[in-house]
Amino acid sequence: MAGFHTKTFAVHDDYMTPKSAWEAIKDYIPRDKVIWEPFYGNGDSGRFLTELGLTVIHEDLDFFENNKGDIVVSNPPYSNKKEVVKRLVELDKPFVLLMPSATMLCTYMRDYLAEHLQIIIPRRRIQFHKLTNGVLSTENKCNFDCYYFCYKMNLPRDIVYLK
Repeated sequence: MAGFHTKTFAVHDDYMTPKSAWEAIKDYIPRDKVIWEPFYGNGDSGRFLTELGLTVIHEDLDFFENNKGDIVVSNPPYSNKKEVVKRLVELDKPFVLLMPSATMLCTYMRDYLAEHLQIIIPRRRIQFHKLTNGVLSTENKCNFDCYYFCYKMNLPRDIVYLK
């Protein structure tokens, strides 16, 4: 399993989000908005969000050269999460980004999100699926916690604990 101690996330951003991660927060994603899932991966994330009844744009495009949908719901590549957050704030695009909980301690999170940050904390660790040479493995044991970092999502509270 890739982890922060091995620094393999810096070169491998190929961990896909399981459907259960999106099911857990489906009640916090507005149904009247068009969702942009800009990080294509293997295509499953957009399909999972669509299966939850959301209107989703999920195309294999360059995130930094496009701006689609009303809000972003994604698990961005961890190797450039700072740049992703910065761009979304510059676009003033509401978002839900699934990222390591330690991201909360980064200076750029305070700099970019101080007034509008809300967090959804899952009940248990999310077990991401590793994509290697087009084959998806579900054997991984994630060794760190992830939170859903939300910007301008108007959640009922600034910190939401999932049950």
